[in-house]
Amino acid sequence: MAQHEVIRSVVLDDARNALILLDQTLLPNEKKFLTLTEPEEIHEAIYELRVRGAPAIGIAAAYGVYLGTKASKAATAEELYEEFKRVKALLASARPTAVNLFWALDRMDARFQREMAAGKSPAEIKAALREEAEAIWAEDEQVCRSIGEYALSLLEPGMGLLTHCNAGTIATARYGTALAPIYLGQERGYNFRVYADETRPLLQGARLTTWELMEAGVDVTLICDNMASIVMKEGKVQAVLVGCDRVAANGDTANKIGTSGVAVLAKHYGIPFYVCAPLSTIDLKCRTGDDIHIELRPAEEVTTKWYEKPMAPPGVKVYNPAFDVTDHSLITAIVTEKGIARPPYTESLARMFEQ
Repeated sequence: MAQHEVIRSVVLDDARNALILLDQTLLPNEKKFLTLTEPEEIHEAIYELRVRGAPAIGIAAAYGVYLGTKASKAATAEELYEEFKRVKALLASARPTAVNLFWALDRMDARFQREMAAGKSPAEIKAALREEAEAIWAEDEQVCRSIGEYALSLLEPGMGLLTHCNAGTIATARYGTALAPIYLGQERGYNFRVYADETRPLLQGARLTTWELMEAGVDVTLICDNMASIVMKEGKVQAVLVGCDRVAANGDTANKIGTSGVAVLAKHYGIPFYVCAPLSTIDLKCRTGDDIHIELRPAEEVTTKWYEKPMAPPGVKVYNPAFDVTDHSLITAIVTEKGIARPPYTESLARMFEQ
């Protein structure tokens, strides 16, 4: 089986002092790459979901804080650090739920402080930040492949798989998280049949997951979110694979709105529900899902965004949370690059970090 097309949604163009992003808001109708040079542009791209997916957001933030710092004219490391902190704070404000954003920015901050403590010059610190950002990208590609291998060990050839939102190549460095075992299975002739939820209101499943899976030659069928129950009841789904933006210490997971409903259905029909999550999304300082801040987004995403005319009465109240929390009791296993965690998650997730 031929390798699937490698799509890099986040690329550093150091020669032009720019971040090149695949604009995911335009897919599947237009494949357009944006050239961003200012931190404010990168902030907007993260907030508006032009770049999305927890790992890709982290990569974009790492490159973004490097580029923002690189542009500084500061003469000393201390002056440069003040500029760094300003850019870091700006980018950190873009998405409050995705822990990878803060993880990547904090990692860049730690590298800066190590270099500064070692007496390095501003030029040397800038070079170190570039090295750290590139390492974050390279490590994510390896992490995704490892998650894919572990997740594939839970699956059988010919299975029907359901996924929600988009946790694929364009959401990461390569392969994705929840889609990684699908890509690896495609390369090895597993012939999976994939059902992709639309994932309202922003349609990441319809616009993004189906697009990239079709590009890779995967057998994919699009369903509306409220069709998940019937395809499960009809026996078309043998496993559910989803990604996530944050995992609490007890195994509760925050993912795109609608994920918890899929988990409830899977539990009812006796279908395993697997969360694919890199260690960078696991927040052991977050005790339970109740401690996860849920981002609320504009009403227009529900009432007007995809329509020529408004599809709701003017002035109607709209509740539009971007995420929901899936209770740990509904999750069969959490698949990481270090292995497969099973209940009780307070113990198995902690062991992942002890390794």
